[in-house]
Amino acid sequence: MFALASISRLGRASASARARASAALSIRGFALTAEKYPSVKRGDYAKLTDEDLGKFHSILNPNQIITDAADLAAFNQDWMKKYAGQSQLVLKPKTTQQVSQILKYCNERKLAVVPQGGNTGLVGGSVPVFDEIVISMASMNQIRSFDENSGTLKVDAGVILENADNYLAERGYIFPLDLGAKGSCFVGGNVATNAGGLRLLRFGSLHGSVLGLEVVLADGTIVDSMHSLRKDNTGFDLKQLFIGSEGTLGIITGVSILCPARPKAVNIAFLGLESYEHVIQCFKEARSDLGEILSAFEFMDRDSQLVASKFLKTTHPLCQEDEVAEASVPEYPFYVLLETSGSNKDHDDEKLEKFLEKVMENEVVVDGTVSQDEAQLKTLWTWREGIAEASQQFGGVYKYDVSLPLDSLYKLVEETQERLKSFSLASTEDESKPVYEAIGYGHIGDGNLHLNVAVREYNKEVEKALEPFVYEFIEKHNGSISAEHGLGFQKKNYIGYSKSEVEIKMMKELKNHYDPNGILNPYKYI
Repeated sequence: MFALASISRLGRASASARARASAALSIRGFALTAEKYPSVKRGDYAKLTDEDLGKFHSILNPNQIITDAADLAAFNQDWMKKYAGQSQLVLKPKTTQQVSQILKYCNERKLAVVPQGGNTGLVGGSVPVFDEIVISMASMNQIRSFDENSGTLKVDAGVILENADNYLAERGYIFPLDLGAKGSCFVGGNVATNAGGLRLLRFGSLHGSVLGLEVVLADGTIVDSMHSLRKDNTGFDLKQLFIGSEGTLGIITGVSILCPARPKAVNIAFLGLESYEHVIQCFKEARSDLGEILSAFEFMDRDSQLVASKFLKTTHPLCQEDEVAEASVPEYPFYVLLETSGSNKDHDDEKLEKFLEKVMENEVVVDGTVSQDEAQLKTLWTWREGIAEASQQFGGVYKYDVSLPLDSLYKLVEETQERLKSFSLASTEDESKPVYEAIGYGHIGDGNLHLNVAVREYNKEVEKALEPFVYEFIEKHNGSISAEHGLGFQKKNYIGYSKSEVEIKMMKELKNHYDPNGILNPYKYI
């Protein structure tokens, strides 16, 4: 059924103000993080006063300061509907100098702050735990410059990823990062979390793509290293400290990044396979036969496709024409979305066709469809990118973003499913069970598994069944507890499963050096 051109699928606040903020959260059904995790205690930070508010008004315009409880709610809640703080103040600086003035004052007063980008994070890293001041980068949203000769883009940290990519598209270039949250996430947040995404297989991680950064330290010092040089061997590469530091060492205000030329030809193949072993074999064959044009290799189990189908309510790409359209997913246990991108359409088409003929003939792949039309490309990607949002539809989701060797990667999903059922916690049919299903999907090309446990409600029994079980499995199989989402609040206590005591000690020493008062994103990371 292959058809190369078509598819056949948020003065000291008064008690009343605090109550209003808390009530605003409760109305929306959010339990405060501090209440859900009573063992976490507020640090020895100053409390916000009227004098503090006056100082911030001397730095920012009134429209850059948010104190209204209703308006604060969105900044206090995470996208996962799992974490919620009680910040009484959101500051929205427009310049790096304003960020510097704010941090200098907060550091002197010992006022805790949380840097926040698009707030699309999945580990509770971008929202307050208690009453930290939120510093939103939303107003720092300008593209500073683009060099069409070198492909170097310089942007404010608050530029939305999709906007940056669209800007580049008009100039024949592409942003070296693509995420399902690209319409909401900020470039600064992407760098602060070292986001991986869908283009890592082809373009590598942000540690390689980022050429320079502008960062404001806790004491207000501005570190301007917005270089555009690909080669600079003059001492320590300091920008690397901030890539993936999740706002705990400084606030990123500007990014200089190398962007590749935009591919002129893109193909997507959506494939059905009979086993996980066949997924791995297909990947090996794709790397060998497709080489430099292989830009994405995503795998999905059938359960993830069933969850997506209930949410998308459209025909699955591999459904036969005579099958029922709604919520119908073929019986293949695994699916692969493979993307090629290059500069010569005929050349790429030929390589892909030969590859597909080979894996079909060898029975590595049993079914599939291919598309080149842009609308059809987006449709196929929806069945991979839509899984994260679809997992939320039953009430919530426990998300585990991990790295594992390929031979043990899917075993984590299987053992998690078995464990939840052995505790009588999971059922797709019995709505009295807190867990709907555990599903697996991710980036085979870089060994990144997304284990999503879709739940009808967040439940302590479910958490006890999952943690530390998941992290113990990862440690046993020499993996990482975070592949691309970061540590945030959710994983900080489990870092020992992936880092040695010496490594953790070094990380803490860096934190104490750059942020001795601990005001930057407290209760997170380490």
